[in-house]
Amino acid sequence: MHAWVVFAPGQAVANLRAMASGAPGSGDGEPGNSASSPSHHAPSVPPPPGAPPQPVSPSAPAVPAHGERLGSPPGVGAHPPPPGVPWYPGAGPVPVGAPRAGRHGAPGSLAPGPDDDGTDEAAPRTTRDAVAWLLIAAMGFLAGQVASGILLVVVAAATGHLPDVSKLAARTEPPAWIVVSELAGLWAGFVGAVVLASRMRGSGSVRRDMGLRVRGWDVLTGPVIGLAGQLLLLPVLYYPLRRVIPHLDDRLQQPAKHLTGGFPGADLAVVAVLTVVVVPVVEELFFRGLVQHALVRVFRRAGHVVGPVLAIVVTGVIFGLAHFEPLELLGLATFGAVLAAMAYRFRRLGPCIFAHATFNLIAILSVAFPTGAVHGI
Repeated sequence: MHAWVVFAPGQAVANLRAMASGAPGSGDGEPGNSASSPSHHAPSVPPPPGAPPQPVSPSAPAVPAHGERLGSPPGVGAHPPPPGVPWYPGAGPVPVGAPRAGRHGAPGSLAPGPDDDGTDEAAPRTTRDAVAWLLIAAMGFLAGQVASGILLVVVAAATGHLPDVSKLAARTEPPAWIVVSELAGLWAGFVGAVVLASRMRGSGSVRRDMGLRVRGWDVLTGPVIGLAGQLLLLPVLYYPLRRVIPHLDDRLQQPAKHLTGGFPGADLAVVAVLTVVVVPVVEELFFRGLVQHALVRVFRRAGHVVGPVLAIVVTGVIFGLAHFEPLELLGLATFGAVLAAMAYRFRRLGPCIFAHATFNLIAILSVAFPTGAVHGI
C-alpha cells in the first residue's frame, strides 16, 4: 500500500532549492540558518541490523523520479494523457493535463458523461463535428439509394431479368431477390456512414460513439414498447382518419406486403430474418445513433429540455420521411420519436433495437395472419 503525498508544487520547488543551497527556510518554512536544520545537513546514520524501517515524515519533501512531475503519484503526470482520456474520482491525484468529465459532458463536474459507461463525453463533441456527422449521414443515405439501384441491376442481369427489372420492382409484391438487393444496398450506405463518422469525427469506436450496448433488461423493455407501438399507439393515431380515407387498413398494409408478401416459404423466411434481425440494428445505428447524436449536439444551446426534445422530434420526422410512405408518415414519425426518446433516456441502442425488431415482427406476422392495419419499418 502506498501513501501518496499531495503538496503545492511551488513550495516543493522552493524546498528543493533550499536543500541544495542550504538557504534558510529549507525545513519547515521558518527562518533560520543551515546549521539549524540537522535533518538536511547532518550525516545519515544507518539503522542497526534487524531494526524496522523508519517511517517517512509526511512533511519531508518528496523528490520526484526522472520524468515525473511534482505533486503526482509515482508514474503519473510525466506527460499529459492523450486527448479524450478523462479523470474520475478514485483514480488518484489529477494527472497534469487530464480533462475532467462533466455531467452530460459539462466541464467541471465529476459525473460520467452521457455515454454512461465511465468514459468521456459522447461524440460528436463539438457542433462542427455534429454538422459533419449530419452531412455524412446525408451522403450515406444517398449512397445507399445509389448502391441499391446498382446492386438491383447487377442481380437482375445475373438472373436474366434485366429487361423486366423495372416492372418487377414496381409490383405490389416483388420477387424476394429485388427486396434483398434493395435492402443490402441501403444497408451499405447506412453502415458506411456510421463507420466513417466515427472514424473521422469520433473516437473510432462505433460501439462507444453510437451507444451500441445491450443490457439484460433491454430484452424485456424493448418488446413491450414494440408491442405497444403496433397494437396501441398506431390504432389511436389513425382512428380519426378511418372515416376520411377509404380502405385505410388495406392501404396501410401495402408496405408490409411489399416487403414480405407473396414469397414462398424459404424466401419469406430469409426476408423475415433480415427484417427482424438486421434491419433494426442497421436503422437504429443510423437514425438513433448517427443522426440523433448529431442533432442532440446541434440543439444543445436550446437548453437542457428544449434541445433534447427538438432532437427527438426531428429524428422521428427524418425517420418517417426516409421510408417514402406518405400515408405511413404519421405512424412512422411518431414511433421513430418514441425510439429516439428511448435512446436518449437509456443512453444506448439496446432497448430501441428490440422494440424495432418486435414492431417489424408483428408486421410480418400480419402478412400471414391478417388482422388489421400494421406498419413495417
